[in-house]
Amino acid sequence: MDYEELVKRAGDKISDELVSESRFKVPKAQIFIQGKHTIIKNFCEISSYLSRDKNHFLKFLLKELAAPGEIDGTSAKILGKFRDEKINEKIKLYIKNFVTCTICGKPDTKIVKKGNLYKMKCEACGSERAISKV
Repeated sequence: MDYEELVKRAGDKISDELVSESRFKVPKAQIFIQGKHTIIKNFCEISSYLSRDKNHFLKFLLKELAAPGEIDGTSAKILGKFRDEKINEKIKLYIKNFVTCTICGKPDTKIVKKGNLYKMKCEACGSERAISKV
């Protein structure tokens, strides 16, 4: 067999799932309604996975949902009844605005304060961009 045939044969054996697998998979929010509150059970796990401060993450969610809330242990307690689709949509928006690099698309970023500005610095490609206040 020549090289091209070996490469084709190896490609056929690799599953599509393995090829399209992303190393950045955010856990889905585990949500349940308790009275008038929506509880995100795995809130701290999600913020830890995103490598973001849980207070910053919560502030963003509360602003987007236009509801008051607080961190309760490892959970977040938000006043109001919200479906899991709505919460997960807001988490994706947070990832887009405050986690993913706009240049290379990788999640290897951190938020740094420079003077009065907050910037998101990508550790993969080195780019920096100013981010808006929450």
